Amino acid sequence: MSPKISKELAKHRLEQAKEELTAANAMYDLKLYKSANNRAYYSIFHSIKSVLALEPIDFKRHKDVQAYFNKNYINTEIFPKTMGRRISEASKMREDSDYDDEFIVNSEKTKKQIETADELIKLIEKYIEEK
Repeated sequence: MSPKISKELAKHRLEQAKEELTAANAMYDLKLYKSANNRAYYSIFHSIKSVLALEPIDFKRHKDVQAYFNKNYINTEIFPKTMGRRISEASKMREDSDYDDEFIVNSEKTKKQIETADELIKLIEKYIEEK
């Protein structure tokens, strides 16, 4: 894949992340917290995948995407280590929210999830522009 195509794919994936964030905010406003959590997580996921498009590398499983990102971008402090912890928390919350019938999500946790997605988009947008 040529560098130009990689950067175009990265930008496309970042746009997906922004759309997911918009959906998360809309669902939050409607007090649909489980759905808002899900969309915020996918915003985070697409943001991470936009970075990977620049290499280019890709994985099918979410845990592989996160592990690679943590190893190559969080542990090397290209992105803040605190963001790595927040991404991990977001992933767990999404899984609990989607698959655990007894999981109760509230507005505060959901808002934090949305804030993580928003901050990550901004960090990654700057990273992509500098590449």
